[in-house]
Amino acid sequence: MGNPQHMNLSLNTCQQMDQQDPLRGLREQFQIPPGMIYLDGNSLGVLPRATADRLQAVVQQEWGVGLIRSYNTAQWFEQPHILGERIAPWLGAGAGEVVVTDTTSVNLFKVLSMAMAMAAQDHPGQRVLLSERGNFPTDLYMAESLCAQHGWQLRCVEAAQLAQHLTTDVGVLMLTHVNYRTGSMWDMAHWSEAAHAVGALAVWDLAHSAGAVPLNLKAAQADFAVGCGYKYLNGGPGAPAFVWAQPEHVQRAQQPLTGWWGHARPFAFTPGYEPAAGMGRFLCGSQSVLAMAALGCGLATFERSLPLGGMVALRQKSLALTDTFIELVQTQCAGHGLVLETPLAHDKRGSQVSFSRSEGAYAVVQALIERDVIGDFRAGDPALGEADIMRFGFTPLYVGFEDVWRAVAHLKDVLDAQSWRDARFAVQNKVT
Repeated sequence: MGNPQHMNLSLNTCQQMDQQDPLRGLREQFQIPPGMIYLDGNSLGVLPRATADRLQAVVQQEWGVGLIRSYNTAQWFEQPHILGERIAPWLGAGAGEVVVTDTTSVNLFKVLSMAMAMAAQDHPGQRVLLSERGNFPTDLYMAESLCAQHGWQLRCVEAAQLAQHLTTDVGVLMLTHVNYRTGSMWDMAHWSEAAHAVGALAVWDLAHSAGAVPLNLKAAQADFAVGCGYKYLNGGPGAPAFVWAQPEHVQRAQQPLTGWWGHARPFAFTPGYEPAAGMGRFLCGSQSVLAMAALGCGLATFERSLPLGGMVALRQKSLALTDTFIELVQTQCAGHGLVLETPLAHDKRGSQVSFSRSEGAYAVVQALIERDVIGDFRAGDPALGEADIMRFGFTPLYVGFEDVWRAVAHLKDVLDAQSWRDARFAVQNKVT
């Protein structure tokens, strides 16, 4: 293990930081296995203690006893809107502007289709969908499919070249606010304004932002946004996603997936489609009631932070955690080929830290996981000049400063002892 006397930030210092942390009590809301250091909330959030009992109540009482009546008596039918109202303040959105539904990928398909249709009406000659080459692949897959269907061009460029390619032939700019590989964060207001300056619409993926960084979609003049509920929002694996639209766009937006839950009168059972007013039109088919209930428990863990400063306090702690991790890794693991891929500047960083390594990055992560230090790995694409990435996510609701110190001590030991070279750590799992 790492030697505390040689660390600039000692174990004792980190323990004192935990004692002074006003958010430290929030950790008790979560079921974290003893001894585990969980630094993967950017991929899947931890289980809230309340979730199991809530799901049991939904299954045994609302479903088991209430049966079909629970669509009314337990407000099953209204859950997309009820949960949307709870998420909205964390996004800088207003009442009635967010619905919880489907997956991030499906919602992205919806809003890209809507944005492309609006752009084609307003500026028929602007048929380019612009994104960065390092965007999350599912976003690019959706964009590729829609561009092929509608005769648009998908233009993917390096992040540093985005400005020069945001030209008057671009109809839609699509970006993930916090990059899934590096944790780097776009200036949403700046790039939304830049898109509008050439007549384009700005579509944002908040998968690595919601619950991790302060957001103000309306003030930033974004046009559409989507995000997931299973990362920082702790809604559970495959939790429902959410979708938001600038209010001025809603009545004009044409939903491409015209399912019955998005109908103005779903129980009139008329043969023709009539879109619901407001964000209800973004719904499609029947929702997963169990998944909605679990997400509600995840949102409750955030709401418990409101008396303690809410998102401002969470962001302050997130930056302190990531600063501490970066400093410890750079001082304690020097000489082991770790390259910081995450920006040091606070205004350009999400709530994760990524290091690349030319050799054995996957095996190092697996060796840490065996020690109950949970991060994850993302392979780079050599054709794009991308390195293999070790990712570590910091969810301030349940990660502490002692966790950070001990995680780095384990990382140092794995590297110093070269235990990652054991053949078992090179075996590739389906999920990395």
